[in-house]
Amino acid sequence: MTAVVQELLNTFDNLTYSERLDLLSEILRRTVYLDFEPLSDEELTLNAEDIFLTLDEEELAHE
Repeated sequence: MTAVVQELLNTFDNLTYSERLDLLSEILRRTVYLDFEPLSDEELTLNAEDIFLTLDEEELAHE
């Protein structure tokens, strides 16, 4: 992940719920017609692992 992408994500985390919804709607509107290549099995697995690790960290933080 590039520094620019990380900065965008950090900014997203600081938005209000309403601002997040507005941003997500706009991103979806702008990307709905882009032609993405399908993710490989390896990419899907790495993304799933990252999601589960993040969820585990959040769960530990709330205990």
